[in-house]
Amino acid sequence: MACDVLKFGIYQTPVFKTVSIARTSTSFHAADSKINFSILVIAFTSEFLGSWIYAIIRDMLEQRIERHFIDSADLKYQSAQVLCKPIAAGVQAILASLTSGGKVLACGNGGSAADAQHFAAELVSRLERERPELAALAITTDTSLLTAIGNDYHFDQIFSKQVRGLGQPGDVLLALTTSGNSANVLAAVQAAHDRDMSVVALTGRGGGRMATLLRETDVHICVPHERTMRIQEVHLLALHCLCDGVDALLLGDQESPT
Repeated sequence: MACDVLKFGIYQTPVFKTVSIARTSTSFHAADSKINFSILVIAFTSEFLGSWIYAIIRDMLEQRIERHFIDSADLKYQSAQVLCKPIAAGVQAILASLTSGGKVLACGNGGSAADAQHFAAELVSRLERERPELAALAITTDTSLLTAIGNDYHFDQIFSKQVRGLGQPGDVLLALTTSGNSANVLAAVQAAHDRDMSVVALTGRGGGRMATLLRETDVHICVPHERTMRIQEVHLLALHCLCDGVDALLLGDQESPT
């Protein structure tokens, strides 16, 4: 039964259905006495077994959660050697732009949109160390602009039109897409190239179409994994490494606060 809960979901398990039926049966009739008595016996048995079953479910759930932590840590460890070079190249590209009066535009969809905002916030405000503000903008946040472009043109253009309007030669586009195939992010990359901007792309799953679109002067941080949540977890770590690297080159390699 416990295995059924995790396999099918709690609402589809026999115990849940039986207990629900028993609890909603409030009237008893002579003709149905045998049926109702059976339901009550099953309900009592289910209640008696309930604590035991849910103890097993709790243990299975805890093991599942622990597996997530282990898998995430394993992927980060495995990715360290693979991604340290492109992340370092990304730091240098971003710093070169910022110290030359440029800025970073960041984009992505869903969780990647949140990551874009996270990154921009840590450049403009700070990561851990006090420093002057750095120019970064997440182009995922202006709902009026996003809906205007999406309605009047196409959702695929919600980032590219902003890149063409806000981007300048020497700026950097930080493009996040776990699959490497998000059409609006790919369009933003093409627009960045048209504006003589460099691109730092964060992807997974082999890079998708992004891998073929990037130029030699761009940076590709491709997480070696297929699962979205694992890719996003490493993306967040990579973004922290990018911010920390910029800070280290600007302020010196000091020990981070605990």
